[in-house]
Amino acid sequence: MPVVPVYNVEGQKVDEVELDDRIFAAPVNEGLLHQVVLMNLAAKRAGTASTKTRAEVRGGGRKPWRQKGTGWARHGSRRSPLWRHGGVVFGPKPRTYRFSMPKKARRLALCGALTGKVASGELLVLDDLRIPERPRTKEVVRMLTNLNVPGSALIVTAAADKNVVKSARNIPGVATSPAPELNVYDVLSHKHLIMTKDAVRKVEEVLLA
Repeated sequence: MPVVPVYNVEGQKVDEVELDDRIFAAPVNEGLLHQVVLMNLAAKRAGTASTKTRAEVRGGGRKPWRQKGTGWARHGSRRSPLWRHGGVVFGPKPRTYRFSMPKKARRLALCGALTGKVASGELLVLDDLRIPERPRTKEVVRMLTNLNVPGSALIVTAAADKNVVKSARNIPGVATSPAPELNVYDVLSHKHLIMTKDAVRKVEEVLLA
């Protein structure tokens, strides 16, 4: 089983923790990771692009001119796609881009992403992370500085913590997530993964259920 150090918010090593090798030492399937990331990105698409067909644009109820005898091409409506301000042929309509993948595949992908973070030394485990009174951004900034974590980082807590979320949301490149909602896209889109000990155990509980 992989063993990683446990740090406190001061950046000092205070313990070690064993990680379940079924999750943190799992096979890494890059193709599967790619599919799951695409699934997450597709779910974020608005899908609101819309155009009007010739049946939906305004006007065009009368034939512009008679069928024969004018020398001009025959037309039945000013709202034909051939005309300016006419309808659009095969234009986009509101739609959803979402697609789903089997639960087992999503879990294997998340295990692979977590394994990659452990292998590259980008997983940091905290003994605890609490901001008890009110949100304080400087507390999270100080913690990141003590842990020598510049740039992007994903902070994972065992459960949603309002004070931690509000304290971290103004820091560029830093995001938070409760352990049960951890996903492949968030793990791969941040350089460092910071998890509390309780979050590690919660992730193991969820993925091995």
